[in-house]
Amino acid sequence: MLGYYSKLSSEVYNLDKYIGRSFGDVEFYQARLEGCKGPILEPGVGTGRILVPLLEYGLDVEGFDVSTEMLEICQDNCEQRGLKPILYQGKMEDLNLNKAYEAIIVPTGTFLLLHKREESIQALKNFHRHLVDGGKLIIDIFMQSDLTIDQVSTRTWETENGDWITLETKIVEVDYINQYTVSHNRYEKWRDGILVQTELERFPIRWYGIEEFKLLLESVGFKDIVISANYYYGEYPTNLEQTITFEAIVHKK
Repeated sequence: MLGYYSKLSSEVYNLDKYIGRSFGDVEFYQARLEGCKGPILEPGVGTGRILVPLLEYGLDVEGFDVSTEMLEICQDNCEQRGLKPILYQGKMEDLNLNKAYEAIIVPTGTFLLLHKREESIQALKNFHRHLVDGGKLIIDIFMQSDLTIDQVSTRTWETENGDWITLETKIVEVDYINQYTVSHNRYEKWRDGILVQTELERFPIRWYGIEEFKLLLESVGFKDIVISANYYYGEYPTNLEQTITFEAIVHKK
């Protein structure tokens, strides 16, 4: 079984989505978490692109990720800045802690990696259970705008030491019934024209309709749901290319 976010793909993620890069999401999350005094959890923390600026902003954020390679980079990014957050390996669908959070955030569409419906529902139930009364969930999704099978796209990055990493990606499966795609990503690292490392990644992504996802959140018990497009709070999406953010509140009393 091919995993995702192993060594090369994690290195590429850190090169492409480095600390300090924002798509409008960093500022959005800072604004939506303004005033949070309690702990915040980021499942799928990745390399810390969102976590680090939130910590530097003064928020109490901890995170976990299924990928040990991503966590190692995140830890290094934090240490370079004198930050010491709680970080650990874990899965969203297995979340079971003796702790409650004021907010849980899942930016950048990471939640869509849970391509099996039962796992995604379990993860949302876990989030609801781990939030305090009045706590909020903020979660990003995006729509699938390209479902073309076997069409290859290529990207290239240069590392700090002059190596080159190439990525060839193509969709190999589209499941219209269960609403997910599977892509194969082939990473190659080149040094002085010689291939020194390669990695093949199986990358599933689920998709949801906007109102479908809202209904799913409501079925789990979330209330007061606000939908935003491209990090403009309360602005309903109008096209497939926009990032869609759901903010939902837990009422336990």
